[in-house]
Amino acid sequence: MKKHVDARGLSCPQPILLTKRAIDEVKSGTIEVLVDSSTAAENVERTAHKAGWTASRQDDKSGSFTVVLNK
Repeated sequence: MKKHVDARGLSCPQPILLTKRAIDEVKSGTIEVLVDSSTAAENVERTAHKAGWTASRQDDKSGSFTVVLNK
């Protein structure tokens, strides 16, 4: 299963809460989380690792980040 979460423009802890909700819904598969700050990207990665997911970050030239979670 693949899920997209657009958390751009949201301040912490909103991106984390949306990520946790997606992790709870999906259980396994791929989740792409879009954020617009490096701090939010780091927090999403940390949250994913704590939940047993792998995470990789892709920087966009527009200043956004895509964090791809897999399990």
